Amino acid sequence: MTPRKTMLSRILLALTCSYSAASMATENGSPTTAMGLLDFGAGYLPPTTDNGTVGFRAAYYSTDAQKDNDGNDTGNDFSLDVLSLSMAYFYMTDQKVLGARYGFGTVVPFFKMDSELQVKRGGTTLFSDQADVFELADIQFMPMLLQWTPSPNLSIFAQFQIQAPTGDYDSERLVSPGLNHWAFTPQAAFTYVSDSGYEVSSSFQLDINTRNDDTDYRSGTEYRHEFAVGKHVGPWTVGVGGYHYQQITDDDAPGLEGGNRASVVAAGPAIGFFDPGSSIPPIRFHAYKEFGAENRTEGYNIGLTMAFSF
Repeated sequence: MTPRKTMLSRILLALTCSYSAASMATENGSPTTAMGLLDFGAGYLPPTTDNGTVGFRAAYYSTDAQKDNDGNDTGNDFSLDVLSLSMAYFYMTDQKVLGARYGFGTVVPFFKMDSELQVKRGGTTLFSDQADVFELADIQFMPMLLQWTPSPNLSIFAQFQIQAPTGDYDSERLVSPGLNHWAFTPQAAFTYVSDSGYEVSSSFQLDINTRNDDTDYRSGTEYRHEFAVGKHVGPWTVGVGGYHYQQITDDDAPGLEGGNRASVVAAGPAIGFFDPGSSIPPIRFHAYKEFGAENRTEGYNIGLTMAFSF
């Protein structure tokens, strides 16, 4: 370990409220997979076509608040802005697996991350750092996508996702687009639309993490529930969406005590557009405010997605 890393590790482990493994749950307080990804239409996968479906997503996360184990502000001067740009490819077939339509896919994300941190105690700055990076993040592979349609009103999907450590990573940098570890994610979602046009969509997933060999840090298992409730008005769906994020097992790292499990809730307006007869692709947009955070940041999450089937 370099002298700088040794000094940094000692400072961070000595503090009870800092941006570090000693207080922010999951390594560096970063969730393993994107939050706010699914809202309206969560239970639907793309149609079966000759060439598949290409999707695009732009998301922006901004925060200047770090919360400790009791949900109080840590007192650090901190800011983080993340712009993520992702391209996804899905190919759905007519082949049936467990009675469901089978498909596969992949997602390639890029992160623009800008962060600053000053850790202070008693008016003294103990640590200061900043980072500004725009690089490839960790690529996700979905070898199994399953779509069931039990009735015209109900659609269900399940998937298994593998996130590979392909992203740009530097253990000495304040933030990195890559996490430098593998993650395995089972996920299920449903969408129900009543005959009168009211929609309830929801998704549930676990992120199961392996160890970061560079830091000997293993983030705990993360649970996430995303939701949207709204009304269909012509091709539009308008309502409210959000997510609940909860770390359900402890982090594991040398010198770490207590596990530092993270949690946060987010909610806000969501809107979707889908008109099968239109040349405009399906579009979804949301703007969420996080609250009730513990052992992590608390900020704003804005996302826009669209898809084209060929």
